[in-house]
Amino acid sequence: MAEPRSTMIDPAIEDLLDKVDSKFSLVTLAAKRGRQINSYFNQLGEGLGAIVPPQVSSVARKPLSIALEEIAASKVRAGVPVETAEPGEVELVEVVDSTDDPAGDPPASS
Repeated sequence: MAEPRSTMIDPAIEDLLDKVDSKFSLVTLAAKRGRQINSYFNQLGEGLGAIVPPQVSSVARKPLSIALEEIAASKVRAGVPVETAEPGEVELVEVVDSTDDPAGDPPASS
């Protein structure tokens, strides 16, 4: 029996859309988390430790691919915008602690 053809996107887009409200929130969440992961890798040598490291072990090298894997694993989700220390900057990504939601279910939409 022939092996199913793999897609270009891993994890599959259908799996990712099950974790968020819409495709627009998926794009926003993945972009924001990808920037956070990129900032984490850039500040590694400085020892600042202000940014949360990647929450999944991945063979991917690109921050956006890692962010999509985190979304598929329910490790990050879109949170309520919270004002950060810097004026005008709004945090949109909430990193989920594995002890908060043991079932790994996505948050209920309101």
